[in-house]
Amino acid sequence: MRAPIRRRAAERRRPDSPRRIPAGAADRGERVPRTYRLVLGAAALALVPALLGTASPAPAATPADAAETSPRPGPSSTAPPSAPMAVSPYLSLGWGDPPAPATVMAATGVRWFSLAFVLSSGACEPRWDGYRPLKGGVDARTVAAVRAAGGDVVPSFGGGGGDKLEEKCPDAASLAGAYRKVIDAYGLKAIDIDLEGSAYRSAETQRRTLDALALLKKADPGLVVYVTVPSYRTGPDSSLIDRAAEAEVEPDAWSVMPFSFVPSAKGEDMGRISTRAVDGLKERLASAYGYTDAEAYAHSGISSMNGITGEGETVTVRDFRTIAAHARKHGLGRLAFWSVNRDRPCGGRPYPAEDACSGVAQRPWEYTKTLAQHGR
Repeated sequence: MRAPIRRRAAERRRPDSPRRIPAGAADRGERVPRTYRLVLGAAALALVPALLGTASPAPAATPADAAETSPRPGPSSTAPPSAPMAVSPYLSLGWGDPPAPATVMAATGVRWFSLAFVLSSGACEPRWDGYRPLKGGVDARTVAAVRAAGGDVVPSFGGGGGDKLEEKCPDAASLAGAYRKVIDAYGLKAIDIDLEGSAYRSAETQRRTLDALALLKKADPGLVVYVTVPSYRTGPDSSLIDRAAEAEVEPDAWSVMPFSFVPSAKGEDMGRISTRAVDGLKERLASAYGYTDAEAYAHSGISSMNGITGEGETVTVRDFRTIAAHARKHGLGRLAFWSVNRDRPCGGRPYPAEDACSGVAQRPWEYTKTLAQHGR
């Protein structure tokens, strides 16, 4: 249940937080494989609290080259994640040697994936990575495969590269309509809005996005909406959060991306930095919405990155254990990371040529399994 917004804007105490996001934290360009600049972004809108049990062994995922006669995914019968937290790693189908999601589900127990990214085709028209169709392609087949294995997906809009619907759509109504096309195409229960770079820095784009989300929630109150934003070590700036609270737009969860800092946090304890950042997010939400600490944590999440980041930081499996323990202790609303494509050792492959591995010594799917196990 959503906590009430208790205080009017004039009554809210604004946290003492910076108003400018450094380029590395906001743009996230460093996370995009050098040969796939259009595709990437970061982690995504917050899911609703909680991992849905362990996925039972299920049919293998539909191959990417399966016949176009594959059935269109119908409405999901899987309920959105519920307390204490949602675990939904990002999966990209446009680069990085995408793994079969059913294989990952069977090996780790994870049930949800944040699919990256829905972008603009050049106008106010949604396409996967800006060019793949919503229906009849690899993305639709992947949605069907995840659901056949007992899970579901949260499409993520935006990210760190490409043309954003939030900037290309001329007004809130058309942006809400673009979101609705994707929701209706797959019968979605949840979406993620990942605002970075110029889309995050623009007050106009922030307002347009929030107004569009208000229209969506008014028409479909049960839709779960997550918002993912850049972060400092001490949490995000409060520009978007304050605007959302003033407009009485209340996402189900917000996620911070505590990595790829400028200057870099190379050599630092990324687990500790991540928990500090989400604690800062909690403070921003409590101030803006009048939440109790428990309510603010339930609306907070972490969207990390596994392995070596674009700024040379190393996020280890141990760091993920720290993140998961903090999430469980405080009842965070969402855990995600970029990305399941990277959640495997590089072996003989170069790093980070295709960004299809983490760059560190690990077992396959170890990061995903760590969050899935600790998220129960």
